Amino acid sequence: QVQLVESGGGLVQAGGSLKLSCAASGSIFSIDRMGWYRQAPGKLRELVADITAGGRINYADFPEGRFTISRDNAKNTVYLQMNSLKPEDTSVYYCYASILTGSRTLYEYWGQGTQVTVSS
Repeated sequence: QVQLVESGGGLVQAGGSLKLSCAASGSIFSIDRMGWYRQAPGKLRELVADITAGGRINYADFPEGRFTISRDNAKNTVYLQMNSLKPEDTSVYYCYASILTGSRTLYEYWGQGTQVTVSS
């Protein structure tokens, strides 16, 4: 059993910052990619950023340097620092991880989602 638990969402004014965290726990042998997606009402879920165990990072185009993804492999945790937030960043942010479980089976897991609301 593997769980992803997110924290750090909330309400912030435009121009503000938030830092999201996502910790994986359970029967984990290793974690390959970890990352963040977001989904606004009526829209498709879209990639924000992801990072491999080796530190290779992939960002979507829209953060335009405002977001920084990082990872603590020892803690099985991924972070998303979001600066200069805009109202259009309002969305539910989902953590995901590609995990090789203790039984050596590879699965993709998702967190429950955390709401980020940016007021204008």
